[in-house]
Amino acid sequence: MRICSLVPAATEVLFGLGLGGAVVGVTHECDYPPEVESVPVVTASALDSSELASAEIDRAVAAAAENGTPLYAVDAERWAELQPDTVVVQELCHVCAVTTDELDDVVRAQDVDVETIPYSPSTVDEILASIVGLGARFDAGTAADELTAGMRTRFRRVEAALENVETRPRVFVSEWLDPPFSAGHWVPDMVARAGGLDVAATVGEPSHRMRWADVAALQPDVVVLAPCGFDLDRTLGEVATVELSAHLLGTPARQESRVFAVDGNANFSRPGPRVADGIELLAHLLHPGDYPDPGAAWSRVRL
Repeated sequence: MRICSLVPAATEVLFGLGLGGAVVGVTHECDYPPEVESVPVVTASALDSSELASAEIDRAVAAAAENGTPLYAVDAERWAELQPDTVVVQELCHVCAVTTDELDDVVRAQDVDVETIPYSPSTVDEILASIVGLGARFDAGTAADELTAGMRTRFRRVEAALENVETRPRVFVSEWLDPPFSAGHWVPDMVARAGGLDVAATVGEPSHRMRWADVAALQPDVVVLAPCGFDLDRTLGEVATVELSAHLLGTPARQESRVFAVDGNANFSRPGPRVADGIELLAHLLHPGDYPDPGAAWSRVRL
């Protein structure tokens, strides 16, 4: 069994199931758990976003989409060296990872027999089911049951702690900074499980582009900045507090100092085991008197 994971969340799952030794290739964005650093990388990004601001990245992605230019490339030579027999892919977002179409070009060119396994959950329950599915496919069913049981236990702990809360704050989770995107798919589900009401997104539906004026009009009680692929330090480095303060003028979130930055890359962007960390963190940010700080990275944004 030689697995290539082209989905960072699936990579986390495979290692969580004790299958790390069978993973022979990963993407350039697979950075967790730490053991993945020793696994060969089989993809590269056509866009070096390390020195670009959010608005510049957005424009570059939009231009690539308009021109039909792929954002990622599979290293055909490395692929041939590794000879994987199974590859995990996603079809949820062309911006987040290599898609099946991009992989098919390499597979066809090399005329190899590779089994393709999709990993594209869009709700928290689908994340649990997808973990179980990977476990069943790779004879790690017991490990998958244990992993998902642990996640469910944590979800129930949050639910029990918030059982008697009197209010559900109105929450906007921003998946991008400039322009803002409402965080979609599993994130509104996370908000609901953490005792909040997502004011801009629907569970299971994709994120969508907005304007900060639109966000302010929704009058959120809490704003969570969780840009996709950014850790906490990069998020804080890109937040223009004066500009954001003006954008959110008149909202309860600004008036009550409830604008938070989090590690979106670790706890929100990836549909894997660490969504449990994100739900626990949201529970604390939304209901600090009812749920303790779980220790995940976050910071209040002073406006």
